[in-house]
Amino acid sequence: MTAVNRIFAAVFPPLSEYNIPTPAATPVLGSAGFEASAEAQLTIDWDLKDTAAEQVQWERAWHTATTFLSLPNEQLPAINDRNDLNRLHGKWWKRCTPGIAAALRYVASPDSPGARLRKGQKQHDLLHWYFEEAGLRHFIQHVRPRILQLLEDTDAKYGVSNVVMYLERAHTVYLHNLEEHVYPLCANGGEEEKKWILSNLTGLLTYSLPQQKINDDLTQLFKMHAETSLEIQSDSSNTEQRKIPSVRRLLTRLQDIGMGGSRLQKILAEVMSGVLSTYIKQTYAGEWVSRSKVTAKLRYWVENRFARYIVEMLAPLNTGTRPQPSSETEIALSDVEKWQEIAINHLGALRTEELFNTIVEWENDSRGAIEDLKRYVINTAARTHVTSSFCEVLGRRLLQPGAATTEILQIYISIIRAFSLLDPKGVLLDRVARPIRRYLRDRDDTAVIVVSSLLADAEETSSSGDVLPELAEEIQNSTTLTAQEDDDADLDFDDMEWMPDPVDAGPDYKKSKHLDVIGSLISLFETKEIFVKEFQKVLGERLLKQAQAFEKEIRVLELLKLRFGEASLQACEVMLRDIVDSRRVDHVIRIEQKKAMGSKTEPVPELHARVLSHLFWPSLHSEDFSLPPEISDFQTLYATGFETLKQSRKLTWLNALGQVTVQLDFEDRSVTEVVQTWQASVINAFQNEESHDGRPVTKTVQELMSSLSMSESFVRNALTFWVGKLVLRPSSSHADTYHVLETFPSSALDPSTSSKSMQSTLLTAAAAADAATSGPAHALRSEEDIAQEKMEVFWQFVVGMLTNQGAMPLARIVMMLKVVVPGGFPFGNEELKSFLEGRVKEGKLEVVGGQYKIKA
Repeated sequence: MTAVNRIFAAVFPPLSEYNIPTPAATPVLGSAGFEASAEAQLTIDWDLKDTAAEQVQWERAWHTATTFLSLPNEQLPAINDRNDLNRLHGKWWKRCTPGIAAALRYVASPDSPGARLRKGQKQHDLLHWYFEEAGLRHFIQHVRPRILQLLEDTDAKYGVSNVVMYLERAHTVYLHNLEEHVYPLCANGGEEEKKWILSNLTGLLTYSLPQQKINDDLTQLFKMHAETSLEIQSDSSNTEQRKIPSVRRLLTRLQDIGMGGSRLQKILAEVMSGVLSTYIKQTYAGEWVSRSKVTAKLRYWVENRFARYIVEMLAPLNTGTRPQPSSETEIALSDVEKWQEIAINHLGALRTEELFNTIVEWENDSRGAIEDLKRYVINTAARTHVTSSFCEVLGRRLLQPGAATTEILQIYISIIRAFSLLDPKGVLLDRVARPIRRYLRDRDDTAVIVVSSLLADAEETSSSGDVLPELAEEIQNSTTLTAQEDDDADLDFDDMEWMPDPVDAGPDYKKSKHLDVIGSLISLFETKEIFVKEFQKVLGERLLKQAQAFEKEIRVLELLKLRFGEASLQACEVMLRDIVDSRRVDHVIRIEQKKAMGSKTEPVPELHARVLSHLFWPSLHSEDFSLPPEISDFQTLYATGFETLKQSRKLTWLNALGQVTVQLDFEDRSVTEVVQTWQASVINAFQNEESHDGRPVTKTVQELMSSLSMSESFVRNALTFWVGKLVLRPSSSHADTYHVLETFPSSALDPSTSSKSMQSTLLTAAAAADAATSGPAHALRSEEDIAQEKMEVFWQFVVGMLTNQGAMPLARIVMMLKVVVPGGFPFGNEELKSFLEGRVKEGKLEVVGGQYKIKA
């Protein structure tokens, strides 16, 4: 016996233990039995005193009653309508004779002496016997196999309907004889007996049939019917609807056979919840237009379609009621409001799933989704669900190494605006902003992008990928920046609009009266020194690269002073004042120079200088190289004028930071460009020599480096630039050799006349020039350049230690540097290790056993 059979036998005893009709010949008396047929007459003596005789009378009455109530050992006949019920008479529903009626009364009536004598004995209880006969024998042997076959062989929407019809047929057959002949004999019309039989039959159906399969089929059938009736499926039609069995009739049958109740209501509730969610997703997904009418339309649909459908479906399950026509169905207002709230919750779940896409499309008017979501986040559980789900999506889709910092900042700005609309008190924004702010702090270019965007012009935002258009527009529209909140801001006893913190606010929540974008981005950094230092660098770059007025820079500086204080931005204020004073000084010096030149009419170059206070400026590029002689003479003359005007100060020229307007005249064209000083010096070197034999002037990279005392990187940058401007052309026969393109044939770029090699050369040169000039050279030195320069100084200490003391491990080298270097060694082990590995690659050091030594 398998485990399943043992469990089943523990609940329902094996067939051998069932009570069967008493045999005709009794073993007590040995008398001949009688046939319990329609003609049999049995006389019952209710006053019989002899115990043995009463036992014989009981056994004969029991045999007569059980034989009459026993069922044929075969499957149920087919019953399609009420006319087929006549087929049950005779074999299934037998004719009750007076003798049979007397026997039934003697064994079933509570007034019977025999029933009173045997009260409480299950083996003499006719209802217990009948349940074992009908339920345990006939149902297990004939009904259950047929039901399993119907579930396996037919489609879900028809199979479960056929199963219910077959169970209804069995239910009708099993209960007919009891209702007609047994229940009337019991007390109170057999109400208690009816409940007992129905309860046991329901338990039999529950534990003997595959409930999961039936539930799944019912779920599928109810779902198909609901989607078709509510017109949720786009392919639904009247033809398809006719193919689905009547669900209301099916629900009535399930209720009649005892399979309704709370279990069936639960299935219907799950189905309707899924149907409601499907309808909302199909109808309102992606509908984000502001001034949202989604909630109003959804409430109307729930009240006029969804609620009526639910009431019609639940009517058969209510005890004592029958389905009513749709026009007569009454709907309680409280139920409608409850279902509307459920629909709003489903809409809120949809908007929560779409929240990230909504914020990405914020500029395309997706405020309607936030308006819908605002009606959902009215309790703590919903607010927690929204923030936790959104943070999970942020970690999966945004806060990844592959995402650009500008993209993260742009989405963060949209998050600030969206969540300020969703929750004006800022609790939800405080929750979702924490992981973004923490991630942005770890990115090296966050401060650069924020500062560059604050100072950028509107036209710069479209061409630069490192500038946020939203932030540039925001700074133009703002009149003030949020001042840093006081720790005691909540103790303002004069604030008549004070409100306590929300109940779901975190322990470190600080309410902000202005959820402005700029203030949120500036407060990203844990200390103001980080932001101020980066602002100083970007401001210096703009002051040195631009020649126009600096109204925006001054305005941003004044706004930042309100937040960080004047002391923190003193260096920036000095930098601005240097540029303004330089214009005045330059104007005075130019006037004096014109007076000194007198009436000279020949054109001379104009030299303008910006005088910087180097103690207040970040580290600047100081690379030196030779300038054209006429420019050097003007620098000397300008320095003399400055020293005359500012007697206690002296100029130090930073040639690498200058800009030159160059005009080049050729035989067939003229080229005018604003270039860097080293680019102007390189092209000037090509005109200082005269060409021989009519050939263009030719220079090599080494010649230019030697004559101009210029680094190779500057020379190659300048050559690439002028090749792209079609001023120079690389030699096809000699490497690193360039000559002037004095005449440029107009057909060179014409595919029909020029050669492919000519086109390829020119187009490649233009692409190289675009790459070389894609961004202006930085006037300020980077942190890496400054660190590398300092490392070169410490390199001499390292060489001395390794020469005098031999090979040393990295930790000991760091320790020795901290001791011998004046002011201490400012770098850590990893930075020094990276520097020494570079020297190993250059062949100056070698590593043996984890120790560095000078390579022989």
